[in-house]
Amino acid sequence: MTSIPPQPADRRVQRTRRSLRDALISLLQDRSWDDIGVQDICEHADVGRSTFYMHFQSKEQLLANGFSELQAMLGVQAGTEGKKKSERLSFLCGLIDHVSDNRKLFRSVVGRRSSHVVQMRFKEMVLLLITEDLAQHSGAGWQRDATAHYMAGALVELLGWWVEARKA
Repeated sequence: MTSIPPQPADRRVQRTRRSLRDALISLLQDRSWDDIGVQDICEHADVGRSTFYMHFQSKEQLLANGFSELQAMLGVQAGTEGKKKSERLSFLCGLIDHVSDNRKLFRSVVGRRSSHVVQMRFKEMVLLLITEDLAQHSGAGWQRDATAHYMAGALVELLGWWVEARKA
């Protein structure tokens, strides 16, 4: 499982990474994952290929970084909105709101048009959030791991159904 990378301090680095992430998000709304190349992302972000590779090794790493940032944002949001530590799955309301606010994007992430790579990265992020939450409430073991995997799979499927059913 991947950990959340620290934010670079340099604002130019942050701006470039944000530009690349936003370009990928924009492209994902109109094209499938397999139809997007690093060059497409660079052109959309208006950066050179060498700049892309200074920050990311591949488009998969850019995608994983975006999900890591979303995971961090949901974790912070769950903690700052007055959620009690004893409340389970406190990140869930923020995730559902985020999906609702970005339905078109999430159709391409978890909907029928989504690529397996994108779905698995999203599911991995959800699994990390659930695993962290369950770790606060129960001991380690295969039962907790099985529960986390079951819940992550069910939640991703539910969100996929929801964004496809609410196309309006």
